[in-house]
Amino acid sequence: MTVSDQDLALAAASGDGHAFEALLARHYDRLFALCFRFTGHRTDAEDLCQDICAVLPARLESYRGQAKVTTWLYRVAHNAAIDRRRRASSYARALDGWGDWETGRQAAMAEDQANVAWLHTAMGQLSETLRDTLALVLDDLTQAEVGEIMGVSEGTIAWRVSEAKKRLREIREKEEAT
Repeated sequence: MTVSDQDLALAAASGDGHAFEALLARHYDRLFALCFRFTGHRTDAEDLCQDICAVLPARLESYRGQAKVTTWLYRVAHNAAIDRRRRASSYARALDGWGDWETGRQAAMAEDQANVAWLHTAMGQLSETLRDTLALVLDDLTQAEVGEIMGVSEGTIAWRVSEAKKRLREIREKEEAT
């Protein structure tokens, strides 16, 4: 004797795991085919079907036996497909612009790294005094603090920074000319 879908659904709603298993075995292929038609892709259909199977025990609690089980199950599947599309759409909207921002951020980081590498190399061409002064200033120390550290006046530090910038510009211009 075959148990009806309605009896299996009501038993599964009451917590009968065997009834749930039998109901799912009976309708899984049709459910998967429907999910495939909703998504158009096998992997998406598998994911959607898995999502439905995961929430189905909780959803069965709302089954009252007033509709055919297949009609009710298809309604659950349709709602799950709509929810999945909404989440994907929200995710896509949230990501909109993120890729451009990330690309810009990566480009800015690469440019910063290139500038730091160039500055490091170019500073090697400066005299030790100018290089040391610039290194301290670039470490966010004030000219007064650098002067104190190096044992010279703040005015001397200002001149050294100006001279270092002038020499760095000359190095850059020479590189660009070649």
